[in-house]
Amino acid sequence: MWNAGEAGPETLRACAYDNWYVESTQPDSTSVKTYPNVHKDIDNQNGKPFNDYSVIKSTFAGRGPGTGVYDVAYDLWLNGVGDGKGVTEVMVWTENLKQQPSGDKLTTYAAAGFTYDVWADDDGYVAFVSRSTQYAGSVDLKAMIAWAIGKGLIPPNPTVNQIGYGIEFCSTGGGKARFTLSDFSVAMS
Repeated sequence: MWNAGEAGPETLRACAYDNWYVESTQPDSTSVKTYPNVHKDIDNQNGKPFNDYSVIKSTFAGRGPGTGVYDVAYDLWLNGVGDGKGVTEVMVWTENLKQQPSGDKLTTYAAAGFTYDVWADDDGYVAFVSRSTQYAGSVDLKAMIAWAIGKGLIPPNPTVNQIGYGIEFCSTGGGKARFTLSDFSVAMS
C-alpha cells in the first residue's frame, strides 16, 4: 500500500493477488493518500525493452465505493520505477470519481469501444482516463504505449519495468468505504 504512512485508517484483506479489498476511512482531501495495488515486476524491476514484446495485455476487475475522491487504475512504470531521471509513469484509469490527473488534457485515445482523455505533464507522467466507468474488462497496454510513443509522450523503446493495478484514493468523505479488486492478469510475449 504505497504511501500508507499518510493515509488514515485502512485495512487490506487478501484472498489472492487477484482477489482482495481495502476498507478505509479518509478525510475530505484531494491529495493521494495511498495506492493499494497488485503488480507484475519485469526482471526484478530492471525491465525489458518494449520492442521485445508483441503482446502486453491485461484483464482487470476493480471498483470503488462511489463516494469520496479516487480512481481505480493501472500504474505502469517505464525506464525505471518511482522518481528518477528519465522514468515514465503511465496510468490507465478505469474508474474515476472527482479525481484529476497531473498535467494537462492533451487529446483523446479510443480503443475497444472506450474513449480516454489523455493527460500529460513535463515530468514523465501520462494518464489515459476512461470517459466511462469500466468495472471489468481487458486493455491492450502494448497498443496504448505504442500510441503514446508515436505522439512523443513516451521515449522510443522504453524498458517495461512494472505493471500494477489498484485504487488510488484521496478521500472517502470521512466515512468508512470499501474498494474491491477481483481480477488481474498480465500476458506478455
